[in-house]
Amino acid sequence: MFRVKSVLSFAFVGLVRAVVVQRQAITTLSSTQIDAFAPFTHFASAAYCNPSTTRNWSCGANCDANPDFQPVASGGDGDITQFWFVGFSPSLSTVIVAHQGTDATQFFADLTDLDFFLEPLNPSLFPGIPSSVQAHNGFAREHARTAPGILSAVQQTLSAHGGSSVTVVGHSLGAALSLLDAVFLSLQLPNVDVNMVGYAMPRVGNQDFANFVDSQLSGLVTHINNKKDPIPTIPGIFFGFHHPSGEIHQQDSGEWDACPGQDNPSNLCIVGDVPNIFVGKLSDHVGPYAGITIGC
Repeated sequence: MFRVKSVLSFAFVGLVRAVVVQRQAITTLSSTQIDAFAPFTHFASAAYCNPSTTRNWSCGANCDANPDFQPVASGGDGDITQFWFVGFSPSLSTVIVAHQGTDATQFFADLTDLDFFLEPLNPSLFPGIPSSVQAHNGFAREHARTAPGILSAVQQTLSAHGGSSVTVVGHSLGAALSLLDAVFLSLQLPNVDVNMVGYAMPRVGNQDFANFVDSQLSGLVTHINNKKDPIPTIPGIFFGFHHPSGEIHQQDSGEWDACPGQDNPSNLCIVGDVPNIFVGKLSDHVGPYAGITIGC
């Protein structure tokens, strides 16, 4: 059974089948396939809004773009703990979990000041995960702050709607947290289909982490990069960090290309297009992604 089928629309199912499952070559997405991501882009953007507005779904244009969304819980303070929200999308037939990102300039500085390291994931949050699977210590610490509350809200939402699908979204730091959440939720809720759609995601963990994601969430992770955004290229591979499979790269032309494998070096993919941080453009970090600029 194709696990993502119950989560997304027909157009997005076609995208996943053609692009994620059959990753034999770099392929260009159709306009229909690109448009299928718009609801998730708006959810990721809405995560930047104050919890007081996502709790009652009154956050303006990003909330209006997904009018049938039913919020269940939200939290964070935008300082020590990033904003987040959980709810149900009837039109997409999935629980949505969204994580806030952070200021691009400060995030870039944090990721390049070398004040970080790889560490094993907490076995109480990630039961059964090998100790060789390691993640960025700062990302793991931030994830641990919200994991229990998010798990409780997801369980509540699944129970209320009789669902079996969760889609985790986020931009920037929010994408890193979303990837950790996708692994966390897939281990905590083994009978639930967990998908992840991230934007401008930095590298989150080591090679074993990337391999574990590819195995545990095969074909269910998509991370979208915009033009010459440098954030997805850090922390560097030379520090032991690696991306999982699932990259889509938005070109200067506006075309979206699906890049097979991990850290594809083609100049059509982020690693080849931004070979070092000095050719990157932080202004590309917030998009626009098919016309949608990230932010509340």
